[in-house]
Amino acid sequence: MVTIALTGGIGSGKTTIANRLAELGGVILDADVFAREAVTVGAPALRQIVARFGQQVLLADGTLDRPALGALVFGDDEARGALNDIVHPEVRRLTGEKLDEVLADDPAALVVHVIPLLVESTSNYDYEEIWVADAPANIREERLVGGRGMTPEDAQARIASQASDDERRRIADVLIDTSAPLDETLDQVDAEWRRITAASLRAPETQTYGV
Repeated sequence: MVTIALTGGIGSGKTTIANRLAELGGVILDADVFAREAVTVGAPALRQIVARFGQQVLLADGTLDRPALGALVFGDDEARGALNDIVHPEVRRLTGEKLDEVLADDPAALVVHVIPLLVESTSNYDYEEIWVADAPANIREERLVGGRGMTPEDAQARIASQASDDERRRIADVLIDTSAPLDETLDQVDAEWRRITAASLRAPETQTYGV
């Protein structure tokens, strides 16, 4: 098995890269997907969130009101830390379960862990390679405003709340320039895929785990 961690700031194009890697044959384990699964109705993590933040974070149907929760934790390091302490262990558990399934099906799989907050959440980078989706903050702001309907102020605040570009670049083994036209970005991904798959065929089998 070969493991890649894919990270990048909000609006950096991680999904574009992950989708391409899936098309090429990679197995995608997305931390955001597991985070949503962790807080479904009846899940222990959702009960803990309600106990910590109150009924105001629930919608009428009992599902998590993400905007309401986001408003409570955004800009509040203590509240955000409490939320992460609830959700992150569940994300690791769900990721581990899925990884076991993947390995049982294909021990030689190339697994891509999509972890938006890799820099913010751990210093234990237990992966063969770390790939960073990289685009200047002004381009990411334009994407958030144009594609997600954020105000410029909200987009700037979200970008500023995350790790800096320099922090992500320092941990990168591979830097994918997502400010380029889409075709050029995909060409970069394709080239790195060819490189790492060729290298994995030459290397002895290794197994590493991590979220």
